[in-house]
Amino acid sequence: MNITIRPVNQSDLNALVTILNHYISKTAVTFDTQTYTAETRMPWFSQFAETGRHQCLVAEADNGQILGYANSGTLRPKAAYDTSVEVSVYTDHQNSVKGLGSKLYEALFLRLADEDVHRAHALITLPNDASVGLHRKFGFYDVGTLHEAGRKFDLYHSVLWMEKKLR
Repeated sequence: MNITIRPVNQSDLNALVTILNHYISKTAVTFDTQTYTAETRMPWFSQFAETGRHQCLVAEADNGQILGYANSGTLRPKAAYDTSVEVSVYTDHQNSVKGLGSKLYEALFLRLADEDVHRAHALITLPNDASVGLHRKFGFYDVGTLHEAGRKFDLYHSVLWMEKKLR
């Protein structure tokens, strides 16, 4: 199977929503608690461009199926945070392509290297050894743990804050 990593476009939005909605309804890896439609996800989608600090890349199979995505977005909504981004990666839970998250992040960080981005941050719900390992592979280090910071499925979940210096 050939995979193309490319910038997201609006026709991908339904696939991205489907991928994310699985994690919303079945896991605590995202603290979203309500699933999305393409319409309700549009404000998130509208932040992305092909260049700049906020980008979203998709992994597309040669049959046109979207297998996953990685994005960089707003860390915090205050101007002084503008050169820092929060990054995340999601793959289709039925995806069998080994290393897809790495391919997506590799492409995203290559693109961010040309942008005015000082640091990338990742917030990872614990436990999640695969995600922690992926981020460490890309040079992220632990900043701290937000203990029992979120409640989902009637359980409290801690979050590991990781960061990586980009410039």
